[in-house]
Amino acid sequence: QLQASGGGPVEAGGALRLSCAASGRTFSRYGMGWFRQAPGKEREFVAFISWSGDSTKYADSVKGRFTISRDNAKNTVYLQMSSLKPEDTAVYYCAAAARGGIWYEHEYDYWGQGTEVTVSS
Repeated sequence: QLQASGGGPVEAGGALRLSCAASGRTFSRYGMGWFRQAPGKEREFVAFISWSGDSTKYADSVKGRFTISRDNAKNTVYLQMSSLKPEDTAVYYCAAAARGGIWYEHEYDYWGQGTEVTVSS
């Protein structure tokens, strides 16, 4: 029901925009988050946006470089990533939270399959 896309290889300093398209239900009233899992590491929080788009949160490691946004008419959430670093290399997952959500995986009810981002130095 959540389909993440837009990943791929990119050089350090470059940019990518990830998309998370929802299908099967409307996620316009859900908080939406992006998480990532680097090789050999646990999945970690990246960014969150409230259902209205009025509130956003970011991990310190991406603050100022990544921007989360959403288009409820298109049932899609975006993650604009710029000034990418090799340490941003990971599989990126989008997730939807029916009640709040923000920092923790257990707060999210639905997960996409992930899209891989590889940043080369």
